[in-house]
Amino acid sequence: MQQESTPFRVAVAQINTTVGDLPGNTAKIIDYIGRAKNAGADVVTFPEMAITGYPPEGLLQKKDFVISNLECLKKIAAATEGITAVVGFADLKEDVFNAAAVISGGEILGVHHKPALPNCGVFNKNYYLQSIKDDAVYNLNGITFGVEICRDCWFDRAPSLPCSAQAMLIISSSPYRTGKWRLRRQMLSTRAADNSCFLVYGNLVGGQDELVFDGHSMVFGPDGRIICCGPVFEESLVTVDLNINKACKCAGVHPKKIDIPMELKQKPVLPPCSAEAPGRLEEIYKALTTGIRDYINKNGFKKVALGLSGGIDSAITAVIAADALGAERVVGVIMPSQFSSGETQEDAEELAWALGIEHYRIPITPVFESYKAILKDVFAGRAPDVTEENLQARTRGNILMALSNKFGWLVLTTGNKSELATGYCTLYGDMAGGFSVLKDLPKTLVYELTNYRNAKDGIIPQRIIDRPPSAELRPDQKDVDSLPPYEVLDPVIHAYMEENKSIAEIVAMGYDQAVVNRVVRMIDRNEYKRRQSPPGVTITSKAFGRCRRLPITNKYH
Repeated sequence: MQQESTPFRVAVAQINTTVGDLPGNTAKIIDYIGRAKNAGADVVTFPEMAITGYPPEGLLQKKDFVISNLECLKKIAAATEGITAVVGFADLKEDVFNAAAVISGGEILGVHHKPALPNCGVFNKNYYLQSIKDDAVYNLNGITFGVEICRDCWFDRAPSLPCSAQAMLIISSSPYRTGKWRLRRQMLSTRAADNSCFLVYGNLVGGQDELVFDGHSMVFGPDGRIICCGPVFEESLVTVDLNINKACKCAGVHPKKIDIPMELKQKPVLPPCSAEAPGRLEEIYKALTTGIRDYINKNGFKKVALGLSGGIDSAITAVIAADALGAERVVGVIMPSQFSSGETQEDAEELAWALGIEHYRIPITPVFESYKAILKDVFAGRAPDVTEENLQARTRGNILMALSNKFGWLVLTTGNKSELATGYCTLYGDMAGGFSVLKDLPKTLVYELTNYRNAKDGIIPQRIIDRPPSAELRPDQKDVDSLPPYEVLDPVIHAYMEENKSIAEIVAMGYDQAVVNRVVRMIDRNEYKRRQSPPGVTITSKAFGRCRRLPITNKYH
């Protein structure tokens, strides 16, 4: 006799929350519960720590914050008549826990606490949270499901339930890094097949300080094949029907029963669920635009300003900012000195006009000459050197920060990861600002991304891309005067910093010993600069900042 099966409609609310905005996050959750009801969903899931925003970090040490998030959970529960919701929040018992509440019919039916707390890379959860293992299975109209939180499912023995449920609902806030979705997809497919269950994975979307979350929620069948995939870097209600056999596999286990009267009316037809994953450069570009847009908007800035030098870094930063925020919210400042070529000034102005951004030309030579005159007696007998170069960079930084103070604009720095790694940047000069768009992009990737973006409309003058990079702080200056060629430099930085390879291992890869020694020395001695750099979007496995914690005072080299 064929066993009865029924469509189990699950909605994944792939939403963009804001850390600390408890009322705003709560209102959004309630709104998406309403949307899920309208879509005929039996259950709707929300991201990890959806009420608090993610990651709340030190806010979890404020007891009133945690208590307020529990009050918000009660308000959300009141909105669950006729539907079941799984909502991430911060639970408070003898300590604070990362938790998921299963709520239905106005009641909190159960709470699952996250047992696996990551303490590596961007994470430091053991400092703020405690872990505990508590599994539960729920029965909704004859369908049994379990709940897990993010990292729980990355372990081979997950789902860690007392029995094998028919569906696993996983709520997550997994930060983006290039290509990470492929690892998630492979892992989740394996978990679904290993446990012969449907697996519903919902992920956060949006930017939070240095982190960006890509969404890309996924649903898998018991055979491990993907059924549905949500969009990347977009809010969405991803809704799918799971044809689940009603025969419960949980013999000897008594699931918590959820009673919701079945609607007699026919459920609305679902649209196709087939979001395509972007290519490598497209996903990186979307990550950057998402990161800057959310950082600017969530912190209440109306406009951003940046120095336009006629170089490739400032050019692609301006384009990313205009794409993310709109040209009307971007201001370019061209600040030539006596060392700035006519071509770079022309290209900077051409780009500003092509983008349609507000822009100003403020020459720095008078200020630079004033500095030299003031310091003339003190510097007597000493030849010009990097000091005079840095004075120009700091003059530009002062001008940008003056505009920021006067008009409330946030200054975007334009340096890249290669420069930050080697210290080829000036404290309080080109490092002065509030957000760094290219902070985690090596120079070679800057070129790749610029060519990718320029293929759409050619908005960046080709001379900017073709011109050998130069800081233009002294006559005929080129980056290669101070650094190895970027096609050599970037792989060495990657091997040493991101892969933790030793000098000997990097040399064994085919790189010159003297070059490797030099690059490693530059990386090691410039930690003090990086510690003072603004936040920026993380796209690799180890960005400077929260991903890499090294002492400034350090004799090990």
